Amino acid sequence: MRSLIGAILAILVLVIIIPALVVRSTTLFTPSHSLKSQFGKPETVLINVYIAEQGRNTELELEDYIKGVVAAEMPADFEPEALKAQAVAARTYAVKNMVRFGGAGLASHVGSDVSTDTREGQAWQSSEQLKQKWGANYSQYASKISRAVDETRGIIVTYQGEPIHAVFHSTSGERTASAKEVWGFDYPYLVSVSCQWDRQSPRYRDEKKYSIAELEQRLGSDAGVVAAVQGGGGAPVQVLSLTESGRVDQVRLGTKTFNGQELRDKLALRSTNFTIEVQGDSFIFHTIGYGHGVGLSQYGSNGMAKEGMDFKKILTYYYTGVALKNIYGS
Repeated sequence: MRSLIGAILAILVLVIIIPALVVRSTTLFTPSHSLKSQFGKPETVLINVYIAEQGRNTELELEDYIKGVVAAEMPADFEPEALKAQAVAARTYAVKNMVRFGGAGLASHVGSDVSTDTREGQAWQSSEQLKQKWGANYSQYASKISRAVDETRGIIVTYQGEPIHAVFHSTSGERTASAKEVWGFDYPYLVSVSCQWDRQSPRYRDEKKYSIAELEQRLGSDAGVVAAVQGGGGAPVQVLSLTESGRVDQVRLGTKTFNGQELRDKLALRSTNFTIEVQGDSFIFHTIGYGHGVGLSQYGSNGMAKEGMDFKKILTYYYTGVALKNIYGS
């Protein structure tokens, strides 16, 4: 009887447990050498993309998908090294989300790795969309972006051997923000660093002006902005605290306290790096930078490229303590 039980256990180990472990191991980040064919050339890697505008999933070759992302996310007249940095960041984001490489894919669209809906992921544009956007410059810009992607083929950003959360934004404004101060999650490679290269960005400074009535409409009557202004009993607005990168953390408007991100959303401000000026019956919000401020600064990377820095220098500056790895092993 013991020998029979032993035999049954052995069969269970061989037939069920070991195969389960093998399947489980494929959910880890795929080693680079496994993406080479028997002839030593990189094999074709397909990514499942949910095309939000069409409501369908489609398979695209990974590098072709990255070209559409770079074209949608970064101005085509940027410096080649900035476009390369964007390509690597976009590829890293894709690889981290791909089921093939152990990513979770899209919970909202089963079977898809990424979505073209910017609320869920990176922007992406097809050749037809780019022809409309670029017009007579299509061939020139498409060639330029293709070259940037091709020259960084397979390269991703890693931390301790794993793809990073390669977030990026338009314009930093003095410093980038840390992931912790924006989302509450602490990533050692998404810390605040100074940025002096994006001051030529058309989005570097902005201002929005709201009347008291408009503020109450957006913030709610319980904010008591009108009463605070008309009552004259104290300052109707006060910045209570700043984040480590100098952005607004907590601010009081009227009698209500908001966090910086909450106020940015309600008032459609370009960033949480703002000051507030009271001018008569109006509030003027002066902002610096555009976007959440975490990770790669797109205009900052272009400024760095103009000073002669290559994409590797750019990426390792904005993402602290990272390494670059080629998923194809070349």
